[in-house]
Formats: sequence, structure tokens, C-alpha cells
Amino acid sequence: MTVNEYAAWRRDKTPHFLLDVRQPEEFATARIEGASLIPLPELPGRLAELPKDRPLVVLCHHGMRSAHAVRHLREAGFDALNLTGGIDAWSRQIDPGVPNY
Repeated sequence: MTVNEYAAWRRDKTPHFLLDVRQPEEFATARIEGASLIPLPELPGRLAELPKDRPLVVLCHHGMRSAHAVRHLREAGFDALNLTGGIDAWSRQIDPGVPNY
């Protein structure tokens, strides 16, 4: 999912769950409002915290960790989408108020 597609979901209030798989210090530096943090190494043990009744939009810094998370989540039966370009693309293309790092 591109950041433009995701911005449209937010604008249209499409039901979803925003999952950030970065590290806490990254999340403290820059985040999308409403995101829930579960660092990638913790994800396998925390699947019960995630909803299965709506799509998960997964992000990281540039999209590599979130792509890995999406593969794992899909194998576990979740409807998961990778936010291509991550928080970096979000900051550059959608919300310049989100710090770039």
C-alpha cells in the first residue's frame, strides 16, 4: 500500500489497525498518530494483541521490516498490508510535520 493510498484510507475513515514495528526510540522520534507499537522482534509473541476483524497496515522506517512482519502476519491468518516506504515516505510525501530521520 502506498502512502497516498493509506492517506485516503485515513481521510475516508476506512476501518484498519495501524501497526508500527520499529524500535521504541524510533517511534518516539517520529510516528503516525494512532499507530500501535510492537517492535518486530516482539511480534511473534504478541499476535494475540492484534485484531483479526479489520486489515492491519504495517509500517517501519523504509518498509523492509514491515514487509517481513506482513509475511509473518499473513501466515498467521491476518489481513496485513505493508506501508511502502514507511514513515520516511509518509514524512516526505504526506505529512512533513512528522520528523524525518
